[in-house]
This record gives sequence, C-alpha cells and structure tokens, in this order.
Amino acid sequence: MLETPHVVVGAAIASKIANPVLAIPLALGSHFLLEKIPHWNPHLNKETEKYGKPTQKSTIIAAVDATVAFTLGLFISSLVLPDKVHALTIVGACLASSAPDIIEGPYFFLGLRNKLLKKWIDFQKSIQVDSEFLPGLLTQAITVLAAFWWILG
Repeated sequence: MLETPHVVVGAAIASKIANPVLAIPLALGSHFLLEKIPHWNPHLNKETEKYGKPTQKSTIIAAVDATVAFTLGLFISSLVLPDKVHALTIVGACLASSAPDIIEGPYFFLGLRNKLLKKWIDFQKSIQVDSEFLPGLLTQAITVLAAFWWILG
C-alpha cells in the first residue's frame, strides 16, 4: 500500500484517541491490517531483484507519495492545535503507521542489503494483498476518504 493511506489512517486513529500510549501502537497495528486490503503499489522488491534498485518511475512515485503523506499528516495534526501534545501524538501515529515501510527504505534506496532487512521485506510481502492498478488505487482512495470522514465527522 502507498504511504498516504497508512499515514491518514494513523492520523485518524490519533485524532480520535489522544492518548499516545494507545494511539501510537494502534496506528502501528493499522499498517498490518491495511496491507490486507487489496491495493496497488510500485513493486520495489521485484525491481530491485531485477535491476539492483527500484526504477526511476517507482522512485518518483514513492517520493511523491511520501511528500503527500507527510503533508497530510502535518495538516491533520494542525487541526488539533493549539493542543501541542495531541498534535505530536498525531505526528507520532503517522510515523508509526508507516514505520514498517520506512524500515525498508535503506534496503531499496540506499543499497543496504542484509539478511534481517530481507526477512522483514519478505514478511511484509507475504501479508500484502496486491491488486491491479486501477482497482488497487481505488481501494486506497476509499481508505483515505473514509479516514478523513472519520477525522472530520
């Protein structure tokens, strides 16, 4: 799954549960649940196996997605200001919800290859439910919209 749905769902959780001791672990757990929703994302693992690194197209998609996710996470956290603790909890939940993917970044983008990272990537790959491009983006758009409905509702 792209990072944007992970981050927006993590932010939604923390926007409704201000206690960081609850919100951050729940946001982390949401990552693994969202991987079970059929989705599309660039195939960084296949590209790395084939070319030694992700393609330029996938790298651009990942960078744009990360920028959108970061921006939306900050926007959602700003909605609870001036409560700085709650805003920081939302930011922490955004990071936690995407942490399982962030951990993979050095493997794909910095060439850091080790057995532990490879095992993590294989685990993540084993729980993902991949989909074709259009339906896979649609499920992610619906996820983001539902999370925003929950945040603003």
